Amino acid sequence: MTQGASPYNPLDKMNLGKSVAQALLEQAVVKPSDTGELRGAGVYAIYYAGPFPAYQPVAAQNRNGEFGQPIYVGKAIPKGGRKGGIAADVSKGTALRDRLRQHAASIEQATNLELGDFHCRCLVVDDIWIPLGENMLIEIFRPIWNVVIDGFGNKDPGNRRATQYRSPWDVLHPGRLFAEKLADGGIAPEDVVRKLENHFAGLPVAAIRERNDEDGDEDD
Repeated sequence: MTQGASPYNPLDKMNLGKSVAQALLEQAVVKPSDTGELRGAGVYAIYYAGPFPAYQPVAAQNRNGEFGQPIYVGKAIPKGGRKGGIAADVSKGTALRDRLRQHAASIEQATNLELGDFHCRCLVVDDIWIPLGENMLIEIFRPIWNVVIDGFGNKDPGNRRATQYRSPWDVLHPGRLFAEKLADGGIAPEDVVRKLENHFAGLPVAAIRERNDEDGDEDD
């Protein structure tokens, strides 16, 4: 042990977050269509292994049963969680299943993605640790639909506000029904792909969403 090093604290915030992340990675990988019996709230990771050209650096890590790089991670909190309080039993309810169904619908509506190319891992987590686990997973994996291409987790915003435009995700993957109500924000698919290429090359990634606000709430 290095002289002067701090003693290991299993209750340190970082260590708690890592424990949630590790527990998720130990879960079986399933197809989104196999989550119908899923119950509870918690965290999840979505993996892509298909042929979309811009995603090949990610897809290559998820083939042959490897599933080493999520394209997106998220959370699903218990019903009423946004109003505060402590959930009595997060193993009840269908928050995880419902959120994954929303994501599956987004993918199915996209004109250039196939739901069959996606897999996921899910973990039911005590409600107090759900945000910490999600944040740690994003920090570890830097999934491109979390940190580079905004918008996958957006929900239907209802009536469009004047400041709402299609997200970069909807520009690159047109077809999502609610996005058709949103205005063109001046972003082209080529802009999104260029940003992604810079990310994979380790170059600075400039913001391409300067005119856009949040196009609806993200993960619960």
